[in-house]
Amino acid sequence: MGKRVGIEVSIAAADAVAMADVDVVAAYPITPQTHIVEHLSELVAEGELTAEFIPVESEHSAMSVCCGSSAAGARTFTCTSSQGLALMNEILFIVPSMRLPVVMILANRSLSGPLSIWNDHTDVMSVRDCGWVQLFVENGQEVFDHVLFAFRVAEARSVSLPVMINMDGFILTHVIEPISYWDKEAVERYLPAFEPVNRLDPDHPMTMGAFAMPGIYTEARKVQNDALIAAMPELIEAWEKMGELTGRCYRPVERYAVEGAETVFITMGSIGETVSIAVDRLRGQGRAVGLVKLRLWRPFPFDALREALKGVRRIIVIDRAISFGGPGGPVASEIRSALYGVEPRPEVLNMISGLAGRDVTPEDYIAMYETAMAAEQWKPEDYVVFGARE
Repeated sequence: MGKRVGIEVSIAAADAVAMADVDVVAAYPITPQTHIVEHLSELVAEGELTAEFIPVESEHSAMSVCCGSSAAGARTFTCTSSQGLALMNEILFIVPSMRLPVVMILANRSLSGPLSIWNDHTDVMSVRDCGWVQLFVENGQEVFDHVLFAFRVAEARSVSLPVMINMDGFILTHVIEPISYWDKEAVERYLPAFEPVNRLDPDHPMTMGAFAMPGIYTEARKVQNDALIAAMPELIEAWEKMGELTGRCYRPVERYAVEGAETVFITMGSIGETVSIAVDRLRGQGRAVGLVKLRLWRPFPFDALREALKGVRRIIVIDRAISFGGPGGPVASEIRSALYGVEPRPEVLNMISGLAGRDVTPEDYIAMYETAMAAEQWKPEDYVVFGARE
């Protein structure tokens, strides 16, 4: 394997994109994603990366360019955050329906309003059903590894779907961490050359993304959904191959101190490391508590989640977004649905916290645990917006 360096995570993410030998980068700068695309533009300008860097006038244009370049057979990358994701929304849904293997980092940030540049998951939850493979990373090493992972999965002939990597804005994008880079040989062994399944060719004209009458639309949507679900074996294999190369083994659902636990937290993204500190302290007090981390969001890992939660009596789901007027947080809603037929069914308690980057400390998670233990019974629709002043 290659060198281990202390480096800003955004810069490392851009270096990983360059090591993937990307052909086209199209992006519009928006905080906190900016350092990733700035560094990629520097690498291209200085001749260190042979690629087309296309600065566009909006995120809608960025994703439109990505559609065109990927359809032409180019390995394609983009990156955005929050309002930028909202602006590219129209095209976002078209990419998977055309089976284009674009890779995007979403530096997670609050959606307005009120205006906020800080981190939570309201942006990604707004596109939960857009049809992309979606995963969450917890630290800088996971960001670097999953850039290469994303290109491998997206471009696999059995998948040919876009992949979105969710990394928490500022909490990950703007921190310096020790990261083990891959050497060139390892990247070449792991990531084969891009051989597109569908490719525009002027010598053999074809139509992609055409108009569909009601008589075919339902079938097109079903095929798209089937393809996303069928991507699971390729995801598992790509993680296993990475483990063989790097010694770092990832799974759709990660377990931490779950053995013997009666209560577990469920998290997504960087807060998992903070919650693990709270779990260690509670374990030190003799509490039977553990942590389950959802790495894969789409396709949803139903079987792996149910296996990870066997024997658990209570689940504290940490959401970082609100489903306004609905059942609380979107992650808790998914967990309740996944466990509906499980007997005995664990009780699901939903805590919404860390909106717009508000600090949530290990002591806060211990307080959430104590609140959950004190509750005699929760109704399915109950939830707590933790720390909100009223």
